[in-house]
Amino acid sequence: MMTVFEVYLAPGTASADLLTAEVINETGAQVMTVQEAELVGFQGLKTLDGAGDVRLIAVRARDATWIHRCLETSGAVASFRLHQVD
Repeated sequence: MMTVFEVYLAPGTASADLLTAEVINETGAQVMTVQEAELVGFQGLKTLDGAGDVRLIAVRARDATWIHRCLETSGAVASFRLHQVD
């Protein structure tokens, strides 16, 4: 099972501000735009209209709590939602 975080970036931030290199290396998290996610097979995600710049973070379910905590405390995140994927 996998967890996908739908992350809305705060104005003036970039995807590089979301997770540290250490967190990405330890969890294997993949940070993607919606278009990049569609290219690797993710489909059916409807982002919130007018909500800003969106990134998707795909991670193993076992590491989802760690990513959740990182996003909650990140100044680069305006809001986020999570989705469970089989």
